[in-house]
Amino acid sequence: MDVSLDPTLGCGQAHRWTKKNDIWTGVVGNNVIELTQTGNGFRCSGCEKNMILDYFRHEDDLSSIVEEISQKDDFVAKLAEKCPGLRVLRQDPWECTATYILATNANVKRIAKMVETVCNTFGTDLGGMHSFPEPKQILDKSDCVADCKLGYRAERLLGFAEMVDDGDFNPEALKKSDYEECVTTLKTIPGVGPKVADCVALFAYGHLDAFPVDVRISKIMETVYGVKGSYAKISEAGRGMFGAYAGYAQELLYHSSVILV
Repeated sequence: MDVSLDPTLGCGQAHRWTKKNDIWTGVVGNNVIELTQTGNGFRCSGCEKNMILDYFRHEDDLSSIVEEISQKDDFVAKLAEKCPGLRVLRQDPWECTATYILATNANVKRIAKMVETVCNTFGTDLGGMHSFPEPKQILDKSDCVADCKLGYRAERLLGFAEMVDDGDFNPEALKKSDYEECVTTLKTIPGVGPKVADCVALFAYGHLDAFPVDVRISKIMETVYGVKGSYAKISEAGRGMFGAYAGYAQELLYHSSVILV
């Protein structure tokens, strides 16, 4: 499978991966996984082959996707050439949504620290690392949430856990929805705005036409394409420019400052 681990796992899509001595270590579900880049893919230990292939969206024809978005824009074509193998991940809907609720108004380093604290406080011990907790695990120890130092995000995390545990919100049910229904439903969750909804739609539900916009993307869209304004305007412009694979284009744009160095 065509995948480059460094940009894919280090780009801020998921926040449970760290690299040391050329080995990426992370947790997916209840599996502590180690990945090492090879010339034709990667070596994997800690989980079944089909599981990790699914996580990396093995069904995505990356060469065709890159060709399509490159034909639409020369700048993205240049980025894609310099960063081969960047893939969009497929994450668990509950974990991804909860993680991005924590991610509001925080940088990547801060997000990773909060996520690990939540996992270590509430998750299942997997032998040195912990799983991302299920809603009930969080609610059963809700008094400990203050120890996680999440700020205003603590109430939002607890609220979302209650919604899922009570059955008021079913993350799995959204897998059948189209993009518009998906983001509209996600935005009914307290703490989920347009950006978080688009991130979750892309990284958890596979809506590859989603185009999340943060400060970095907003600046790039204005500088490179002359597009500025509201979130909706910028996101719709990105989706209009890149079509069905706008999410892949967004990931390349997000890392353009690194790719072009």
